[in-house]
Amino acid sequence: MVFVHRRPSWALPERLATPEDAFLNRRVLLKAMGFGLMAAGALGGGLGESLAEAADPTADLYPAKKNEAYKLDRSVTPEEINANYNNFYEFGTYKEIAQEAQSLVIRPWEIEIGGLVDAPMTIAFDDLVRKFPLETRLYRHRCVEAWSMTIPWAGFALNKLVAAVKPQSGAKYVRFETFLDPSMASGQNSFLYPWPYVEGVTIEEAANDLAFIVTGAYDKPLLKQFGAPIRLALPWKYGFKSIKSIRKIDFVAERPVGLWEAIQPSEYGFWANVNPEVPHPRWSQANERVLHTGEVVPTQIFNGYGAEVANLYKGMDPATLYM
Repeated sequence: MVFVHRRPSWALPERLATPEDAFLNRRVLLKAMGFGLMAAGALGGGLGESLAEAADPTADLYPAKKNEAYKLDRSVTPEEINANYNNFYEFGTYKEIAQEAQSLVIRPWEIEIGGLVDAPMTIAFDDLVRKFPLETRLYRHRCVEAWSMTIPWAGFALNKLVAAVKPQSGAKYVRFETFLDPSMASGQNSFLYPWPYVEGVTIEEAANDLAFIVTGAYDKPLLKQFGAPIRLALPWKYGFKSIKSIRKIDFVAERPVGLWEAIQPSEYGFWANVNPEVPHPRWSQANERVLHTGEVVPTQIFNGYGAEVANLYKGMDPATLYM
């Protein structure tokens, strides 16, 4: 039997990939960007190196082996920038949410996986994270607000978890739900949002190899503002689909309604696939601002992952697939 390796369309030549030592060395990145040591201390890197994280029982799993199939055509967003520009509405509606997110309690943390499956489970995160080999992937992240990052996520393909619980034939969608604790997360006291945060994908989207369960970033366990201890990354979709701090995963027959879709379906639809030709009702999606450089660049269809996911939507009305 002969195995033929085909390079995905988004896997660029090695010469275009960010050198590993460049994204691992935060001081080099800060210097290149004009940040001094004082700026570095003021940003999220200090939070990431707290004593609490040094004692994380999963710290020995990182750095996870880098999967060389996943490369980028731009530099990785420095951790200090990424860690201080986050949407996490459970803790507030502004981007500089890192300090408030430190109130997130991530031990103990259990994930309940059930619904239309033959092998349901309720499993502690510290056990789940050791159930599947971890790897590091460099992914684009595109926000519906028209800014973007590039991130070294660590974790495992969602399809491995799907296979482990053995979905039944009636399972058409996967529904994700986060925590509900207004005493811990002050943003959940707001009556404007239908808490807890819920999101969903089709079973076919969940089976795609790009769908990624994230347990770490930047060669260590997830920072709390990133959605610790476990979140989703769907790099071809707008970021609001990549739910943080997952508590529950259900395989269901009916299409889930996500938090943002429930609030305003004309602006935040179920599919949420990136398309530069379909504007948000209040702004264009034709371009995006690269967060750590400030450069404005053209948005790519499916965020640059079209060759891998476009087949999931064949024959569907393009007008419904994005917003």
